Amino acid sequence: MHVSRPTLRRALADLPPYVPGARSPVGAAAFKLSSNENPYPPLPSVMAAIADAAVDVNRYPDMYATELTEAIAQDLGVAPDQVVVGCGSVAVLGHVLTAFCEAGDEVVFPWRSFEAYPIAVTLAGAQGVRVPVTDDGRLDLPAMAAAVTDRTRVVLVCTPNNPTGPAVRADELEQFLDAVPEHVLVVLDEAYVEFVRDPAAADGLAVFAARRNVVLLRTFSKAYGLAGLRVGFAVARARHAAGIRAASTPFGVSHVAQLAALASLRARDELLARVDAIVQERTRMLAALRAQGWTVPDSEANFVWFGVGDHATSFAERCSRGGVIVRAFAGDGVRVSVGEPEATDLLLEVTAQHLAR
Repeated sequence: MHVSRPTLRRALADLPPYVPGARSPVGAAAFKLSSNENPYPPLPSVMAAIADAAVDVNRYPDMYATELTEAIAQDLGVAPDQVVVGCGSVAVLGHVLTAFCEAGDEVVFPWRSFEAYPIAVTLAGAQGVRVPVTDDGRLDLPAMAAAVTDRTRVVLVCTPNNPTGPAVRADELEQFLDAVPEHVLVVLDEAYVEFVRDPAAADGLAVFAARRNVVLLRTFSKAYGLAGLRVGFAVARARHAAGIRAASTPFGVSHVAQLAALASLRARDELLARVDAIVQERTRMLAALRAQGWTVPDSEANFVWFGVGDHATSFAERCSRGGVIVRAFAGDGVRVSVGEPEATDLLLEVTAQHLAR
């Protein structure tokens, strides 16, 4: 007798798994520099907001995160109906693709770039078109523009690019946007925008104001140190935002996360002082690595990229033995988050020994 069984989508067979940053083994003493986390604990005011919110976890959260949405809009100088909050910028990206892509549409994105891109594109039923980054880790925007076809619905621009670090410059982004048809949505993924110090870098908000086909993605996970609570958001034209909101998971941002993000916005100056300290540590790390003889891309994020190719896994293992857990991308390179100064010191010991072999 024939027995039928439920079957999974064929696309899932080729879906690349998302690989999280490695954690320190239980009982081991090591710095975790594998997930681009903010090394500072939450501010006391944010902790107090989390504690206050905990008493209401038996209730559903505000589905549209109204107060947080209004606070973000005021902070950025946009209208509240142009902001869509979600469970981290990864989830919001998924909602954007669901809102704009039909089955078989193409989504152009750089590679290597954020590991979730091919996963999100596939789950949306679209076809990913990968465009290699340059040897110095920069997005090849002319090649990305050339990859746009009549089937392209969305282009993803990661700036600063994760995991390589460089930010897109304003002039190159303008040329790129001039070359992309206006009916193609361009998503500027600015998860690390608060760490950018390059005066030539593109200003996402200014680009959004000037271009009707641009959407911004941002997050509270990195600069604001709320990675464990999952709060991200999109900034889009009101009509686009309504569609993204309709595609969003109901009650996707918890009450605890909403109040923590609100408290973080109120403590913005304190938190951005911490960002300045991380940027200073990034500068020290890059300078020391180059003094040792390493060739590393300029980073405008809270991490540094080692383009060690096929040696990625062995280099990451060497770092682990030296007391720092880093993120290996097999065959491409290793990404190291900027953490505590003590972590940088340990890393520099490992990198000096590696070159001395």
